[in-house]
Amino acid sequence: MSDLTALNKTHYFIMKRMVDTGQAPHYTEIAKELEVSMEEGRQNLRELFSKGIPGWLAPGTDFIASFAPFNNQPTQFRITIDRQQKWFGQ
Repeated sequence: MSDLTALNKTHYFIMKRMVDTGQAPHYTEIAKELEVSMEEGRQNLRELFSKGIPGWLAPGTDFIASFAPFNNQPTQFRITIDRQQKWFGQ
């Protein structure tokens, strides 16, 4: 089980990546950022979502499908900032 600090860092990294690139990171990227094993990165990701954050993983995978307020997959809700459209909303 991850501690609260690891979950906070996981949340921050995912949100920062979504804001910076418009794409959610894979758990291997989370593991690298947190300097933990790949399995710990995957467990942190799963535990974060088990806490009830508004988002979800793609069914049967460890891929982030949605991480509020962003969606990792295209939706009809396009977000444009400074003439850049690289985000989709939930």
